[in-house]
Amino acid sequence: MQYQTVLSDAAEAETRAAIVAPLIAYNEGQIGPGDHRPLVIRIEDETGQVVGGLWGYTRYGWLYTELLSAPTGARGLGLGRRMMEQAEAEARARGCVGAWVDTHSFQAPKFYESLGYQRFGELEDYPPGHSRIFYRKLLREG
Repeated sequence: MQYQTVLSDAAEAETRAAIVAPLIAYNEGQIGPGDHRPLVIRIEDETGQVVGGLWGYTRYGWLYTELLSAPTGARGLGLGRRMMEQAEAEARARGCVGAWVDTHSFQAPKFYESLGYQRFGELEDYPPGHSRIFYRKLLREG
């Protein structure tokens, strides 16, 4: 069989699924199922409209928080802390041993540090003049 590569800027869900399928099969063949489960917390306004929230998942015994946002008018009200605490509690209930997150130097490093997250990596000059910082937190001893 011959193969070709095709460059595209279209991020179609079907293409992603086709790319990730052999990776999942390989990983599960090496270490077993990752028990991937989405973890989503919505912030809704008084009309029920989603205006922010937390988007992540648990896999291989860890919680990953991919997105965390609050509407501008709600910042400083403790919603971010509440969502992170809810997500961590759910992760513990799912048997997770830890949590990780990444943020940029201009976003929320102090916020995650205030929640007990510890820096374990940094990609400097991404974006230029800033860094992408990686944090982790153990959710249980051992």
